[in-house]
Amino acid sequence: MAIFALRFLLAMKRLLLISLLCLLPLCAGAQSWESLNQRGYPQWFSDAKLGIFVHWGLYSVPAYASPEGYAEWFYRGLMVGDTARRGVMSQYADTSLPVLEQYRELTKYWKAERWNPDEWAALFKDAGARYVVLVTKHHDGYCLWDSPQQPQWNSVTSGPRRNIVEELTSAVRKQGMRMGFYYSLPEWTNPRHIWMQDPDSLIGDYVDNYMVPQFKELVSRYSPSLIFVDGDWQNSAEQFRSSELIDWYYRTVGDSAIVNNRWGGGTQHGFKTPEYSSAILDTLTPWAECRGIGRSFGYNRNESPENYLGDGELIRHFCELVAHGGGLTLNVGPMADGTIPELQRQRLLTLGHWLKVNGEAIYGCRPWRTVCITEHRTAELPSVDGIDFDWVRNAPLAEMPVDNFDLHWQGSVSAPEEGDYIFRIEANDEATVSYSRSNSTDAIVAGVGMSDLERRKMNDTLLCYNHGWAENGDAEHTLHLRKNEDHLFFVDYHERDLEAAVNFSWSRDGGKSFEPVPAQWRGTAAWQRTIRCFTTKDDHLYIIEFDRPGQTLVLPDMPRLKKGTKVTLLGTKGDLKWKQKKDGTLSIDLSSLNPDEFNALDHAWVLKIK
Repeated sequence: MAIFALRFLLAMKRLLLISLLCLLPLCAGAQSWESLNQRGYPQWFSDAKLGIFVHWGLYSVPAYASPEGYAEWFYRGLMVGDTARRGVMSQYADTSLPVLEQYRELTKYWKAERWNPDEWAALFKDAGARYVVLVTKHHDGYCLWDSPQQPQWNSVTSGPRRNIVEELTSAVRKQGMRMGFYYSLPEWTNPRHIWMQDPDSLIGDYVDNYMVPQFKELVSRYSPSLIFVDGDWQNSAEQFRSSELIDWYYRTVGDSAIVNNRWGGGTQHGFKTPEYSSAILDTLTPWAECRGIGRSFGYNRNESPENYLGDGELIRHFCELVAHGGGLTLNVGPMADGTIPELQRQRLLTLGHWLKVNGEAIYGCRPWRTVCITEHRTAELPSVDGIDFDWVRNAPLAEMPVDNFDLHWQGSVSAPEEGDYIFRIEANDEATVSYSRSNSTDAIVAGVGMSDLERRKMNDTLLCYNHGWAENGDAEHTLHLRKNEDHLFFVDYHERDLEAAVNFSWSRDGGKSFEPVPAQWRGTAAWQRTIRCFTTKDDHLYIIEFDRPGQTLVLPDMPRLKKGTKVTLLGTKGDLKWKQKKDGTLSIDLSSLNPDEFNALDHAWVLKIK
């Protein structure tokens, strides 16, 4: 009885604290974005370069998505009646029940019986991470701590019956890393406001009486160094009371605190978080790409080894991000029992081994005057029967980058029946479609991402709507086709930065439904492949080679080196001989390297000039 009495007193104390917090104003006055930006950002984040993201929750039980999908969005699939996910759910619950009741049944299967937070933290440390970001609550609303706002919908009173937030936070800090929290602003399961179902304008009660007090309780209790919020794209920052909440968080945690930039429409503060993207170049605002080792954040049992970044791909991609001034928050998706899949674990260890040798070219470094050196690459694309690609999920060619490339397809399209067909092109960033009844192009039928003048020059009858995939932009044109008459179509797609996606579809029912235009599409791709990048720190220049160097490395257009400048290859002993021409071309002699030391290096080779 004494134990129960103690638990009751502790619970009452916590509820009293939360009540007092909620009575306090969020801030002394509404904070402007300008005042938040004047605060700046803590240096530790820009120096850290590598963090580990952890997506682990009820969705780890079914662990289901397509090989290119997001497993953590499992509940959303149930909401919209996805047949495949309902079939999987039948293994765990009576599918005649309401979907939330079905989903709640997963708590009976999530035991985390093999979870050891100290082992996780040690692995993340060995990977070279300087911070960890745990998903404390995803869009399903299930909390990984005993949230007073969700007394029955959390990992302490159900499922593993452990305070995952508290245990992992303690383990991470013992390893000397900083702890960050991912927190979903909206929820799919909250009766105050069901995200993606209730009107976006009616979110106020949820924000004021649930989200704000829950967020404040979480932060007050654990003082995370980093906050990564998400789920912001259907509401404004004003609706989420974001500037007020960020200011309160900063005043509560102190100068080391940092937030990301996903606080709703109109947000003008926070580190940038490009997702599954190549590097951006921004030296004014901190940024870190977030992505999985595979294509899902939550563990997806349908992912094959081909869906994972290879060791070399991961290391080289990471180096490019750092050379551009950013970092990487690399996700792991543990299995329901608490173990990290072996393939993910091995990728982390390989990255950590490389960083033990070459970390001085990464941690605390800044972009040099030349960021990267590239070479032009082209390749034929595999034949496909439809053009529908999203680079977060799938790409037409594995070795292609996720940004800055050009694609060209052509295919012979034949109408199954005579009639009017609405053709649509959707893209981020730019796409055009043309067709020909013979070998010469005689009309441009659609385009996205071009100026109005460019469209008029191409064809006066071209129809185009909003730009960009993210803004639901599309371009449509109607053609009258005769049955079985062939038309040669050309699709040109130009991707520049951030999200990459292209879809070419048609409607045969007047626009009620669209499907990818069927044809045997043959194509080519062109892009720039990075072969070398640079970082700098403390007047040292680091040259990161993506191809294994030979006996001599020749570097054009280098700054004039002073006599006595030392050049070394990290991971080997001794200085390297060098000579430089008047035009700046630098030749470095690697023939004196110890073969055993040199052969032990892999994936990327780092030269240091000091």
